[in-house]
Parts: sequence; structure tokens; C-alpha cells
Amino acid sequence: MTNGSLPSKTLVLFLALIMVSSFSVRTRGQQPQAPPLLTFNELVALYENDTPAPDLANKLNRLLTTPFVSNSAGTRATRAVKTTSGSTGPYIRLATWNIERGLEFEAVRAALTGDHRFFRRLTPTLRASKFNLTAVNQQATELSRADVIVLNEVDWGLKRTDYRNVARELAAALQMNYAFGVEFVEVDPLTLGTETLESETSTDKPKMVQNLAVDKGRTLGLHGTAILSRFPLRNVRIMRYVNQGHDWYEDEKKGVSKLEKGKQKGAGLVFSEKIMREVRRGGRMMLVADISNPLIPGDQMTVVATHLEAKSKPVERAKQLTELLDQIQSIQNPVIVAGDMNTSGTDATPTSFQREVKKRLGSSSFWTTQGIKYATGVGLIYDVTLGLFKMQRVKNDPTVRSVKFVSENPEEKFFNMLKDFRFTDGGAFDFRGAKEYSTGASGETLSDSNERGGKGFVSTLELKGKITVELKLDWFFVKPIGLTDPDDRKQPYRFAPQFGKTLKTLNYSLKDRISDHNPMIVDLPITP
Repeated sequence: MTNGSLPSKTLVLFLALIMVSSFSVRTRGQQPQAPPLLTFNELVALYENDTPAPDLANKLNRLLTTPFVSNSAGTRATRAVKTTSGSTGPYIRLATWNIERGLEFEAVRAALTGDHRFFRRLTPTLRASKFNLTAVNQQATELSRADVIVLNEVDWGLKRTDYRNVARELAAALQMNYAFGVEFVEVDPLTLGTETLESETSTDKPKMVQNLAVDKGRTLGLHGTAILSRFPLRNVRIMRYVNQGHDWYEDEKKGVSKLEKGKQKGAGLVFSEKIMREVRRGGRMMLVADISNPLIPGDQMTVVATHLEAKSKPVERAKQLTELLDQIQSIQNPVIVAGDMNTSGTDATPTSFQREVKKRLGSSSFWTTQGIKYATGVGLIYDVTLGLFKMQRVKNDPTVRSVKFVSENPEEKFFNMLKDFRFTDGGAFDFRGAKEYSTGASGETLSDSNERGGKGFVSTLELKGKITVELKLDWFFVKPIGLTDPDDRKQPYRFAPQFGKTLKTLNYSLKDRISDHNPMIVDLPITP
């Protein structure tokens, strides 16, 4: 620790409490001015000093608590009233997608804009082995009709995504308004290009260090969550969770320190271990925005975009959910909660080494080659901890009831909390799953809003290794108008979720997928 000030975890807690106290105030006032961005030297200082200098701490605080908002598209691009093949009549379509930083930016943009030419022009070397152009373009068209889009893992000013402001560029392509909330400030030496790999013994070391170099003038280090909308976004605010479950600065930096102090490793091992660590400032949060428009029943709805912690046990994610529900309980208009909830049942979402190299350093041919080279024999990371996946029913449906000593479900509490929750006006989240309003006519819990398959939900993340891992991590939870019992199919269906769908074929159009998560859509009918 330096400067004799607050330690990291105390600083995070302090910032979170500031945000909680200002949450309701911001909803009543005008949108605050966008905060100043960090310089490269300030990013380095945020890595090197456990406790930053007061001026830098204040600057960091503003970045973590103040959203970037642009309503420059106005309402000119509004296309909310349409008719679907599902006979819902006029509706507002929602989408949510963890876009994996925006690494495959052109493909993400093509998918969101319904650019059929992009997919037609894919060469055989870029296409997935089971590429179906007709199905891909159909799903791209469905996604492009979204009126409100929640995006997780969105970069701004990072080499791995060509220093793009991903949210702004996607909003411009879609002629949408947008809001962006900083979840993390990336300060890891691998990300900042300051890593020297001193203990690395590989003959590739000089090339590796060379390929880590960044453009210091364009590196901003921002990573977070975004909301894109055909309607103006009002009262946009950030709430940072007090219960983080994992300290991405202190805990990750300890791991780096142990590695650097250890004995010299074999070729590639230093690189491999550092890829699996990521030092960041900030933490999990939710980005909230109100949308007012006469098309919306009651004239207003609230969108809650969040990304819950992956490196924490389900009980910690349940604590984050409690904070989220506490903050939105008094909202009387329709509410949509969307995003990556990381409902894996464990404290480590499975991944592959190649995927982690891509996430940290981008998809250049050099790093793709390095990822393949060092991944030999590694396969799935974390798969030895996944005893949960021996339980097929829990693996495919994290909402199922626990059977003690036979088939425990670590995520049961999470979904029970949502189902039992009541807003102050008596409203509830829709869990009904009516066959006539579900893709595939499932008729089981949450099938209106989240597509179900033959066995449980259609997965939103899949990985292949010694075992095939399929997970439902991304969700829509909707508070419609007039619903007070989450299971009562006799109650109104006005602005209730209908025909939720997971667009897996679209995401798998590329050989390596557009993202490691599949996008989802759901419709909210405007008329009863």
C-alpha cells in the first residue's frame, strides 16, 4: 500500500456507498456531465499504487459513478410498432448480448444492423462448418428489429478492440441513442503493454513483448455495459454493488505478485499464468435508464442492465441481486432486467485458454497462434471443478428445485428471490411461460422471456473440451403491467414478455463465433 490512505477494498466500498446514496438524487435531476478520461500515465499509476493519489482517486470515482449518455439520435429512428409472425400485434423488441469486448466488431455490427451482405461475403475460411446463410440472415433481421439493446463487455480505448468506442460506434450504425457505464478500468500490464515477461523463457519472448505494445495516446482502458435505444434515455444512473464477491484489483494483483516472486517457469508458463489474471479497477454494477414514450403503456419503462460477478459463488451473486432489487423496488412502471447473470452454479465460469488469449489481447493472427501453441493439453479451464455438470437437470435449467443429496442446485436461491420479489406497487416479475407466447410452445417457467429447448433452456454459452459445457448465463426478467402473481396465467399479459429467443445460429456464423455468448431477443406487446 502507498500514500497511507484507504486500502483497495475499503476504497471500493466507499465508492459504492457514495453511489448508493446518490442513486435516487440523480433520478430527479438532469443528466450529469460526462467525466474526464484517464491518461496513459494515470492508468499505469492505478496499477502501481494500491491507493491512488487523492486527485486520481476522485477522477476514478467520477468515471465509475457517472454514465456517458448520448441522445443525439432523438426519436427520428424510432421503429417500435411492428407486427410479428407470432401474432403479438404492435410490440417493443428488446435484445441482450454479451459481445465479448467487441472483439469481432464488424460481425457484431452486421448482426445488429441486419447486414446480409456481410454474411454473404464471408469466405469459407471464416464461416462456421455448419454455416446456413438463410438461417443466419433471418436471425440477423430479427435482431436488427430490436428497439432497446443491452450490451455486456463493451470496450472503449483498448488495443484488443482497435481502440474503438464500441458503444458509440454501434449506436451510430443503428441510429440509436446510447448510454455507457464503466464497469472496469483495465490496468493490467498485459493490457497496457507494460508487461516485460521477465521470467519468460520462450524463444518467442521478444515477439510477444513487441506485440504487447500499445498506442499510449489512444489507450483509455474502459470496459463496461451499454444500453442502446431508439428512444431517448432519461435519468441514466449507475449503482455499484457493495457486495462484489471478487476484488479484481487486490485479489488479481496478489496472484501476479506471487508469480513474479516465484522461481523461473518453463517456456510459456509465465505467459499462460498471466493470461488467466486480469488486474482491474472498479467492479460489478448496474446501469439503469428510463425510457419515456407514448408508445409504451403508461408512457414509461425502466431498463436495468447488469453483469453479475463470475468469480464468485452463487451466494455472492444472490447478494448482488438483493442490492439490485432493493434499488428498483419503488419503480411503478414496467421494468426490464437484462444481461449476463453468470448463473453457472460455480465460482468460475468455464473457458478455454485460446478464448482467454483472445479476450485479453485480441484476435490478431499472432495472438491466435500463441493461444493455440500454449493451449496444447490445457483444454477447458476450470472443468475439474464442475461437478455440477454431472447433474444434467441442473446444468440445463438453473431454475430447477434442489433435491438434497441427489441433485443440488446452487442457483435455486437466485431464482426464488426473483420469483418472490414484489415491487411496492404489488407488481411481480413474469415467470408464467404460457405455451401460446413461447418460442417452441414450451409452457414452462420463464419460457415466455427466455427460450427453452428439449432439455431445459437454450444455452447462451457453450464450450467443448473433455466435456461439453452448455450454460444459460444470460437472462431477461420483466415486470409487466398489472401482474401481481408471477405464475398466474389468468392475469393480464399487457407488456408481458413474449417469444423470447436465443439467436445461436447467428452467433455461430463465424468459425470462432461472433462472441462467446449468444444474443437474445424478447417482445413486449403494446396492446393487451
